[in-house]
Amino acid sequence: MAGATRSRLVTEDTSATDAVAAGAVGLASVLFALALAALFEQVSLTDSVGGVPLATLIGGLLALLGGAVIAFGVGSRFGYVATQPRPTAGIVAASSSTLVWFAVGGVVASQSFGLGTLGWLFVAGLTGGAAFAVSAVLREDLGSTLPAGALTLFAGLVFLTGAIGPSWVWELGWAQRASFTAEFVVPGVTLFCSLFSGWAAAKAYGGFGARGRHMGAYLLVYLNAVAIVGVLFVLMGFTIVKGTPGLFRGLSVGLGTGPESVVVLFGQTVSFTWPLDWPFVMNGVGLINDFNGVLPAIAGTFWLVAGAMLVAVPLGIGAAIFLTEYAERGPFTQAVEVATNGLWSTPSIVFGLFGYAFLVPRFGNRKSLLAGMLTLSFMLLPLVLITSREAMLSVPDEYRDASAALGVTKWQTIRSVVLPAALPGVVTGVILGVGRIAGETAPILLTMAGGVFIPGSQTVDVVGGFEFTSSAPFVANPELMQATSALPYQLYALITAGVGASSNVGNADEFRWATALILLIVVLSFYAVGITARYYFRSKLRE
Repeated sequence: MAGATRSRLVTEDTSATDAVAAGAVGLASVLFALALAALFEQVSLTDSVGGVPLATLIGGLLALLGGAVIAFGVGSRFGYVATQPRPTAGIVAASSSTLVWFAVGGVVASQSFGLGTLGWLFVAGLTGGAAFAVSAVLREDLGSTLPAGALTLFAGLVFLTGAIGPSWVWELGWAQRASFTAEFVVPGVTLFCSLFSGWAAAKAYGGFGARGRHMGAYLLVYLNAVAIVGVLFVLMGFTIVKGTPGLFRGLSVGLGTGPESVVVLFGQTVSFTWPLDWPFVMNGVGLINDFNGVLPAIAGTFWLVAGAMLVAVPLGIGAAIFLTEYAERGPFTQAVEVATNGLWSTPSIVFGLFGYAFLVPRFGNRKSLLAGMLTLSFMLLPLVLITSREAMLSVPDEYRDASAALGVTKWQTIRSVVLPAALPGVVTGVILGVGRIAGETAPILLTMAGGVFIPGSQTVDVVGGFEFTSSAPFVANPELMQATSALPYQLYALITAGVGASSNVGNADEFRWATALILLIVVLSFYAVGITARYYFRSKLRE
C-alpha cells in the first residue's frame, strides 16, 4: 500500500464534513416541513420568527442550503472531501436537471424580462442545455450538486431580497381572473427545492457512487411518505376543527335530559329516558326541529355498507377460491382477471348509472335502499376478488402439499389451511373496498337517496322490517324498498342544495363541517374494525 494516496481531509476532518452534509439533509427536511405547513395555511408568510418575516426566513434558509450543497460538491471535486463519485451524475439526473432549468429559464425570461416567445425559448434552451452539460459531462459530485444547489440558492435570493414577497401576485394572461399568489408559489417552490437539494445533500452524505444514490433515493421516499402522512393529518385536523362546534351544538348530559324510548321486553312495554341528549347524532333534519342532526343518514350509511358487504364478500371470496384452487390457468382465468381489474377502475358514476337503469326499474321503478346496496356491492366485488385471489396465491404450496400428504380432502385443505393463511390479506382488501364505497355519492344519488328532511329520529329499521308472507319469496322487508338518506348524499345536499341553512341548525357552515366529520368518523370506524380483525387473524396464525 506504499503507493496509496490520501485525501487532505481524510485524516482529520472527515467527521466534520459528514456533519455538514447531514446538516444540509436536516435543513432540507425542516424546509420541507415548513413549506407544507405554509401551503396548508398552518403558518402565514407574514408571520414573524424572532422578528424575521417567515418569507425572508425561508429565503435565507434556502440560500444557506443551496450554498452548502454547492460547497460540498466543489470540495469533493478538489479533494477536500473524501468521496467516490462516478464519472457522471447519470441520465436520469441530467434529464431532471435539464427540465427544471429549462422551465426556470423560460419563466424568468418571459415574466421578469418580458421576452417574447422566441426570446424565452432561447433562454430556456440555454439554461436547460447548461444544466444538461453540467450533469452529463462533469463528475457526479459536481453534476449532482451544482444544478440543485444553484436552483435552491437562486430561489433563496429571490425570497430573501423580496422579489417575491407575501403580497406578490402573478396574473396569468391566458386565463381570465386566474393568478398565482405568494401563498402558493413560495411554499411550492420551497417544497421542490428542498427535495432537489435534499436529494443532492443525501448523495453527498453517502459519498456519491452507489451508496450516495441509494441514500438520495431513500431521502426522497421518506420525505414523500412524511408528506402523505402530513396531508392526512392536516385534512383530519382541519375537518375536526371545523366540525366540532356543530357536532356538539345542543349537547346536554343528565338524568331525564335525553329523548324517551320505548322497548318491549318479555312481552312488557318499557319506556325510559336517555341520560344524554346529543341532537346532532340523535335527530334528523326537519324544519320544525329545535336542533337538526344526521341520525337517519348514519343509519342509512351503516345499512348500505353492511348490505354491500353481505353480497360482495361471500361472492368475491368464493370466486377467488375457484380461480386459485380449482380452475386451470388459461384464457378463462385471464379474461376474469382482466375483467375484474377493469371493473375496479370503472368510475363510480358508471356503476350508479347501471343501478339506475337496471336495478331501479326492477324494484318498483323507484329508488330504494336495496338498489343502493346491490349497486355498491358491484363496486366492492372486484376488489374483494382481486385481493382475495392474490392473498390465496401467496400461500406457499408447501402448505397444500403437507395437508394433502395427511390424506385431507381438497376442500378441507382450502377451508382449514389456505383460507386461514390468506385471511389477513382478504380482510385488507375488504377494508380498502369499504373505505371507498362508504364515501361514494354518485351511486347513492342515483339509486337510493331520498329526502334529507327526516324529522325526529326516524331511521330505517331493517332488522325489524322482515315479514313472512304466504307467497314467494315468503320473506319481505318493506324497509329495504324505501328511499333513505346516507351521509355522503346528505353532505352533497347540504353543499349544493342549501339544505340545513335554516336558523334551527345554527351556523349552516358548522352543520356541513359537522356532517363531514361524522362521515369521516364512520369511515374510520369501518377501517378500525377491519384493521382489528386483520391483526386478530394474524395473531392467530402465529400461534
